[in-house]
Amino acid sequence: MKKTAIIFPGQGSQYIGMGLDFVNQDPEASALLDLAGEISGFPLRQLCFAGPLEDLTRVLYLQPTLTAINLICWQQLHKRLPGFAPSFLAGHSLGEYSALYGAGVVTLADTLALVTKRGELMEREGAMHPGGMRAVVGMSIEDVESLLSEFPGPGVAVVANHNTVFQVVLSGDLQGLDRISEICAARGAKVVPLQVSVANHSPLVAGAVEDFTVFMEGIPFHQPTIPILFNVTGDTAEQPDAMKSIMARQIASKVRWLDIINRMVAEGVEVIVELGPKNILTGMMKKNLLKNYNVTCMQADTPETLDKVVAVLAA
Repeated sequence: MKKTAIIFPGQGSQYIGMGLDFVNQDPEASALLDLAGEISGFPLRQLCFAGPLEDLTRVLYLQPTLTAINLICWQQLHKRLPGFAPSFLAGHSLGEYSALYGAGVVTLADTLALVTKRGELMEREGAMHPGGMRAVVGMSIEDVESLLSEFPGPGVAVVANHNTVFQVVLSGDLQGLDRISEICAARGAKVVPLQVSVANHSPLVAGAVEDFTVFMEGIPFHQPTIPILFNVTGDTAEQPDAMKSIMARQIASKVRWLDIINRMVAEGVEVIVELGPKNILTGMMKKNLLKNYNVTCMQADTPETLDKVVAVLAA
């Protein structure tokens, strides 16, 4: 079997109808979604399949909903390939919790409890410190950080995600994002607002870190059975206390996604599969890898696309 990495998407990948075919075809997928609804206390089935999208996009509801669909995709992969274990796992922001579950760090119930609490805390911080996120396309992170180092304000703007060589995501309040967007656009960059409701990975949500740290004290973490590449460091970690610290800091820290993909390639990964809604991460990978690397990039969130992934992995 080819050396494979599985990656899970995060906020911004949601859409109405995600996971519907799996849930309709398999009682185990339906049961997982119902469990997520019970643990979160939210009508996740309604949100997934009927929306409205405005509610689904709220960080409070989105975090357990999207995670449930990611985990259904993981469940369905293992039903088709029993015993399959990738060489690496990773998740983009919220998707990192799906990776924790996949590596056996936390149980299914605890994974869903973690993302529910994370969503509650980040919704709280977003209400107190409104903001958003914007992708800057066509500038390197060095150029963006240079502009930010000289940014006089007003407002808050920071690098939230380093996604590709020429895609950097900014997070902050409206004043800061508007002003820095003007500056980036004047330098020839394209600036795209993202479908999120909170200024993730910025000082505006840092107030959630301490409370989330306290909540994690009651959640057992175990050493991973599969290496996870973490957003905050771009590296692996094995000790439970270290992983808890990383996951708490992740809320307000930069996502080092390009570092993660580069590490996978350097370790000889031949196939990278995005497991979860949409194909945003797959598109970013193709921009990162271009044609310089012999790496197959795939995405699956339906029975049909998952069957194609299984055929490649089992070849």
